[in-house]
Amino acid sequence: MHYTQLGRTGAKVSRIVLGTMNFGPQTEEAEAHRIMDSALDQGINFFDTANVYGGADRRGWTEEIIGRWFEKSGRRDEVVLATKVFGNMSDRPNDSRLSAVHIRCAVDDSLRRLQTDHIDLYQMHHIDRNTPWEEVWQAMDTLVAQGKVVYVGSSNFAGWHIAAACESARARHSLGLVSEQSLYNLTARTVELEVLPAAQEYGLGVLPWSPLGGGLLGGVLRKIEDGRRSEEHMRKEIEQRREQLQRWEDFCDQRGEEPGDVALAWLLHQPAVTGPIVGPRTMEQLDSAVRALDIELDDDALAVLDDIFPGPGGTAPEAYAW
Repeated sequence: MHYTQLGRTGAKVSRIVLGTMNFGPQTEEAEAHRIMDSALDQGINFFDTANVYGGADRRGWTEEIIGRWFEKSGRRDEVVLATKVFGNMSDRPNDSRLSAVHIRCAVDDSLRRLQTDHIDLYQMHHIDRNTPWEEVWQAMDTLVAQGKVVYVGSSNFAGWHIAAACESARARHSLGLVSEQSLYNLTARTVELEVLPAAQEYGLGVLPWSPLGGGLLGGVLRKIEDGRRSEEHMRKEIEQRREQLQRWEDFCDQRGEEPGDVALAWLLHQPAVTGPIVGPRTMEQLDSAVRALDIELDDDALAVLDDIFPGPGGTAPEAYAW
């Protein structure tokens, strides 16, 4: 396994992040526990979850599954544990978003479900335009002082949100954000304009979610022929991108690699990226993801991928202005 620093912190994390969103709704608990055991055995020490994971009718289910694994395995200290706060946990008026009231209750609920006394990375799942940064940071600084949270991160922030959050934390002499979790893959490169430059400027590690583009980058043309991509919306998108996807899969075939592994490898070659978040439903999917660490993409290969999947043209404002 390869390791790197989590942003500008001293914490070392694996360059593959285990995403757990499928645990519960898609992957039964026993299999989820086997996947977590195998991930640690392969050196993946960075686990990501969220308090809302589990589905609309069972929010918190995924955290509970992880908590029971911690209790059974006794391996909590081997894991850099990340979870999130923001989403609706009930229909009560203060049971969502980033008010100090909700943050205080949400962290205790997550700690209880996860059966741990601290969260290594507590991430804001979305920007809250209705809560001032002074309130957010007061709540987060309190959690750090209490030992309930070690680091604070963001998810789905715009570049200027990252800047505002970090400058507000700096005024309080707080560490501030150490990571940003964003949608980022070969088919979705908008973050290259401002999110990635902001993250690099402020020393945040970037954790891409949906690294396979919802399955588009995982060899989808082969799978649709096998009837494994029968959803209407997916078939429509595949047809719109068929020529591009054919070039992509031909490129991977020429290299003798699986498309999903190359998609992860491309992200690992991006300088701002700490590690992509993979969300395996099965052990086989986990084992495949680790293969990406061994795939080397030289400048010529990266140029070909830029041609197949053009980015926004670089960073802002040069991407669109002189």
